[in-house]
Amino acid sequence: MNIKNIIEEKLSEVILNVYQLKDINLEVQENKTEFEGDFTIVTFPLVKQLKKNPESIAVELGEALTEQTELLESFNVIKGFLNVKVKNQFFADNFTSVTNDFGKIEKKNSTVMVEYSSPNTNKPLHLGHIRNNLLGFSVAQILKEAGYEVIKTQIINDRGIHICKSMLAWEKYGKGETPDTTETKGDKFVGNYYVKFDQEYKKEISELVEQGVTEEQAKKDAPLMKEAQKMLLDWENGDENVRNLWNEMNSWVYKGFNETYKRLGVDFDQVQYESNTYILGKDLIQEGLDKGVLYQKEDGSVWCDLTEDGLDQKLLLRSDGTSVYMTQDLGTAVERFKEGNIQKLIYTVGNEQDYHFQVLFKILGKLGYSWADQLYHLSYGMVELPNGRMKSREGTVVDADDLMQDMYETAKKITIELGKLEGISDEEKEASYEIIGQAALKYFMLKVDPKKKMLFNPEESVEFSGNTGPFILYTYARIQSLLSKAGFEFKETSDVDFNQYEKELIMLLANYKVIVEKSAELLSPALVANYVYDLVKSYNSFYQSNQVLKLEDENLKQARLNLSDLTAKTIKKSLQLLGIRTVNRM
Repeated sequence: MNIKNIIEEKLSEVILNVYQLKDINLEVQENKTEFEGDFTIVTFPLVKQLKKNPESIAVELGEALTEQTELLESFNVIKGFLNVKVKNQFFADNFTSVTNDFGKIEKKNSTVMVEYSSPNTNKPLHLGHIRNNLLGFSVAQILKEAGYEVIKTQIINDRGIHICKSMLAWEKYGKGETPDTTETKGDKFVGNYYVKFDQEYKKEISELVEQGVTEEQAKKDAPLMKEAQKMLLDWENGDENVRNLWNEMNSWVYKGFNETYKRLGVDFDQVQYESNTYILGKDLIQEGLDKGVLYQKEDGSVWCDLTEDGLDQKLLLRSDGTSVYMTQDLGTAVERFKEGNIQKLIYTVGNEQDYHFQVLFKILGKLGYSWADQLYHLSYGMVELPNGRMKSREGTVVDADDLMQDMYETAKKITIELGKLEGISDEEKEASYEIIGQAALKYFMLKVDPKKKMLFNPEESVEFSGNTGPFILYTYARIQSLLSKAGFEFKETSDVDFNQYEKELIMLLANYKVIVEKSAELLSPALVANYVYDLVKSYNSFYQSNQVLKLEDENLKQARLNLSDLTAKTIKKSLQLLGIRTVNRM
């Protein structure tokens, strides 16, 4: 328990003893004012109940805390605010406790599945996928740190008309070329043919329109679209040639995806494929009809009426007996809880799918699945670059690989200009440029609340000052340099009278587990990102205001080195939760 929690607990006891009031939780804030004290207690909520002025209440509470606990060294009252100075021993004990407990996790008897990425196999990963992957992977890391068992999964959309478009375009225009013969990454190679299909399809539409056909009809009558639709039917009927082409082109894409995932530093515990899951859910239709949750129209189609829930009527089975995406998602969710022994399922999907998940969760609840209230849509805002939005059909997507390479190049350029990596080998420099570039990208993406739409500015993200990944890495490297020069080994110290900078640092370090728990609860890596930034700022204030290596007092020197070491470990641990690696020299 950190010092703030101890104060809050003792304060509740004192309020009960002095005023016989239960369940009163006064706000305890870290004291950032010029008045003496480590914390400020806001007494105003008691004014109405006690019918006393806030100054009197503050004095009474200060005196009671001093008499009834071993907590306070002193207190003062300013305009009804109670400023308390905590005994130095509590900070010493807190620091010892945090040091001894570092890395220890209290396991929770709960397994959470986190789904993220889930791309289509007709195009490479893009900027939007980067935010999705970083968010999903980081949430999984945070949940693990909070003590949950975690299963990281993705379901790859490997079937459908969009996949057939790429296949047909390659068949018609590819002339047998492959990723190897063209020296093109597999997912990009296939994505190029998706763009090619769209280009040729638009030409056919224009020709039909010139012949007097309406644009809407031209889109249906264009020969390429009809061929793609026939290819999809052939695939569904198990046509050997179509299936072989499908397998080969998808294998090119998977190889490309895996290269991107590796560089981005994300991974999965399991992978599912829509070609295997699209038949799931059909058995739930009869179950829903029997329970009266679903109804069937005269044409044979099956629907769920959600109008009383403020939603609409949702199609679940077409009149020809084929399922829709919602049906597949229903079946996949049921299978996951049945096979995976999970207690919670988190879908990391952009906010354009908010309505889909409202409907999905509502139908599962109506079908009687008790775990439906343990489904969560981690809805996030779109990410844009300063030059605007992306369109994959037109080939204007911000490619994930290109963006990561740009981040590497930008990090290299700025690092060289600032002379940050002088004196290390070229191999170390190259590794550092990659880590710095990735840190800039990931931190900038994750420091923003997931629900917010964000503008990603590559140049701004690589700055070595302010709320950026490189700034945090630089502080970590500075601490490593300090510890290396000191020949640091952890040693116990005797009593140290901590100053305000050391106390602030200790309080932040003690707050790490609280932040992790809160971040896991809210599924927001932004809390961790901004916590580690606050920690780094606090350490830099401490470092600039206190001598360490030149201290003659060996006990105080050791204490400050111990504090520096724990800070570095906490920075590294926090960055790991964001998927960010560290460097020891910068």
